[in-house]
Amino acid sequence: QGVKENARRRLREFDVGDKFSRLPLPKAAVLLPLTERGGRLHLLLTVRSMQLRRSPGQVCFPGGKSEASDKDEVDTALREAKEEVGLQPEKVEVICRLVPGIDKMNHLVTPVVGFIEDTFQATPNPDEVSEVFVVPLEYFIKPLKYKALSYKTSSGSLTLMHCFIYDDQEHKKSFKIWGLTAHFAVFLALVIFGERPTFEVDYDLDNLISSSENNFINLYASIYERKKSNL
Repeated sequence: QGVKENARRRLREFDVGDKFSRLPLPKAAVLLPLTERGGRLHLLLTVRSMQLRRSPGQVCFPGGKSEASDKDEVDTALREAKEEVGLQPEKVEVICRLVPGIDKMNHLVTPVVGFIEDTFQATPNPDEVSEVFVVPLEYFIKPLKYKALSYKTSSGSLTLMHCFIYDDQEHKKSFKIWGLTAHFAVFLALVIFGERPTFEVDYDLDNLISSSENNFINLYASIYERKKSNL
């Protein structure tokens, strides 16, 4: 139980619960499904169907917009994972919610972290998901192929975006993982391993909890200011 036990302990220290849930932005949630294989943690990811209007063919976590019937972000993430890859909610051991992100459409996206069995066989819903694959979690702090893309945020400031290329032996192909998905994967790896990555990150690694929350609050403030100025 060593690997999982250590991860559970670290993740619970970073649990934000519903601290940011009341911010006045439309809500969405994603599930970060962790599984243990051969004593190493792996992260399950999906490839969005090519027939989707938004971000077709991009790598992401199971997830989507909140619906009125969802009790909270955990509910949203579990419901979406069931719809997209056939993961039954009772088969997920939910550990925590991490600091949210804000996507291009200004949704408040909450990452929900949970353990799933290594025997889980995904049944992708072809309307939403074309492929499902797993990546060793440490790839997101010690990648073999990585580049940082600088991009302008909607508030006009320049920021770095992580971009990973992962060569999957099982599928004999390469997957590009970037944007908010890469952002969440990196943060998850930093939380669990507590090690310095081989690339630059915009956190104070000695104060990861407070610096991740401060980064988010600054991002939210810049979006909120822009919304006010557009009114």
